[in-house]
Amino acid sequence: MEGRVFLRIAGEVKAEGLTVPYQLVPAQGVLAKPSKWRKMDTEARSALLRERSGDKAIHDLHEQATGFVHEIAAAAEDYDFDAMSFLHTLDDLQTSLMAGEVFDRIRQRLDHAIERQTEERYAERTKQSINLAEYPDSFEVARRLPRRFVALLGPTNSGKTHRAIEALAKAPSGIYLAPLRLLALENYERLQEFKQHGKPLAVSLVTGEERRLAEGATHVASTVEMLDTRTPVDVAVIDEIQMLADRDRGAAWTAAVCGAPARTVYLVGAPEARRAIEALAERLECPLEVHILKRKAPLSMEATSVRKVRNLRKGDAVIAFSRREVLMWRDMVTEAGLSVATVYGNLSPEVRRAQAQRFREGQADVVVGTDAIAMGLNMPISRIVMTTSVKYNGYEEEEIPAALARQIAGRAGRYGIHEEGLVAGFDDDTHQVMRSLLKEKLAPLNTSGFSVAPTLEHLHRIASVTSETSLAKLLKRFVHNIDVPDGFFYPRITEDQTSRAEWLDSLPLSVADKFTLSLVPVSSKVMSLQRAWEHWALSLSRAKPTRLKADDFALSYLSLQEVEDACRLYSAYAWLGYRLPEFFPDIELAQELSRRASERVDSVLQDQNAVSRKRHPKRWR
Repeated sequence: MEGRVFLRIAGEVKAEGLTVPYQLVPAQGVLAKPSKWRKMDTEARSALLRERSGDKAIHDLHEQATGFVHEIAAAAEDYDFDAMSFLHTLDDLQTSLMAGEVFDRIRQRLDHAIERQTEERYAERTKQSINLAEYPDSFEVARRLPRRFVALLGPTNSGKTHRAIEALAKAPSGIYLAPLRLLALENYERLQEFKQHGKPLAVSLVTGEERRLAEGATHVASTVEMLDTRTPVDVAVIDEIQMLADRDRGAAWTAAVCGAPARTVYLVGAPEARRAIEALAERLECPLEVHILKRKAPLSMEATSVRKVRNLRKGDAVIAFSRREVLMWRDMVTEAGLSVATVYGNLSPEVRRAQAQRFREGQADVVVGTDAIAMGLNMPISRIVMTTSVKYNGYEEEEIPAALARQIAGRAGRYGIHEEGLVAGFDDDTHQVMRSLLKEKLAPLNTSGFSVAPTLEHLHRIASVTSETSLAKLLKRFVHNIDVPDGFFYPRITEDQTSRAEWLDSLPLSVADKFTLSLVPVSSKVMSLQRAWEHWALSLSRAKPTRLKADDFALSYLSLQEVEDACRLYSAYAWLGYRLPEFFPDIELAQELSRRASERVDSVLQDQNAVSRKRHPKRWR
């Protein structure tokens, strides 16, 4: 068989209360290849057989088989398996494999069965340890408070955020939760303009990368992920509530709705979030008021597309969907003689705000930006000009969703400045697509499947019942094994966190430290940032603090892209510093370097704009 001539020895083992027959090939049981065997005469064949199947060979094989039966029977008993379901193979397996190889195959089958059983046991224990139906109960302060929800829903420029902020400022205490650092910063400053009892409000700013803590603060402006669920307040404002549906960050809004420790919680955002809000309010047993607000200034499509750069005019916002495209359009617009402010996602909040301020103050005629202008920047835009309706979604180029088209377009026509907002495509195709998208009826958010991200407490709970220390495996168990009775709440982790966890598991770090590192807000797609993140993780694994150095001149030698990335790196260091101050102690220096980098970026953008102005001085008279 199988290209071999071999002998098989039959026998029977009685052990552990079992009778186990076997037919096995001994260690020297393979005699020859068929071609060689055919050439041997009868006497040579007989001699070889007598040599290989003597008493010693039979005895040794029997001893091997007996020891193996004892081994498998004991292991099977430990895991409550039927030993014969594995040992019957000793008599049934028709193969030329030698006994040791057959034993290894059976051991492998038993190992797989043990792994399956262990996995099933751990899965069951994980399921018993976390029941997502009980997720709202994990927010103890919110659960004890008599909470009510007020939904302020409407399109951009409907005054919904203004109304919520006014209610927040009048309350004795409160918190504003923003989707972006920029929005948290803007509303932090806005709240400081209000007075209570003749004194300015005492307001703190809390984001992942920055803390401005006011003495005796009654109000806090915060990014949504930084929600303090333990300190009760009178009013909470959760902005951009439609972000509940966001693939990567929706879990932060789920946590905010379930855990905001306020007697009155304002849910501010787009009308398509209404059904989702109603479902959450019912599940949380909180009374709900819904107010639908209308846009204060009408929004209209231009009759025709813009077609030529020279047809752009003061007050326009030109929208592209990548940094490269924004800078290209910036150059084209300045070549046409218009001054420009530039806004895109890679810029820090400080730079975005400085650029927007120039547009607001009339120092720039046109703003050229990405959809970053759609959230958190209030600018006197009279017309939105779309250079394209296609955006890269992280996987492929696709037409932007109607909700995003509407949010971008809604930035045109600031109430009190313009009578109406206008929208146009630069080319005819984009113009027609935008016309269709703005007419499209938006689908409501789902009323179940609200994202829940794992907390460190969740992972420790899973680790305690499974003895697992791998972050990747703990995250996997959270996604696949916890109890999700009706799917109302659903476990979610990001792809970035998964891939980071696998790398972090190669380092001698605690689950808590690996979890913290997996959440650092830097892009793994930017090589310099990825290398910095890996360096921080390696240093932490060696219990070695990472220090920063102040270099006043280094930034002046970097390209625009490099300074932007440096700004993000310093912000990420500060983020880690607030969580692991012993190992990332230079928080203040990181913030100072981030500020310098932001100023350098703003300066470079202004210089690049000035270059085009110098080329065409007559156009600027």
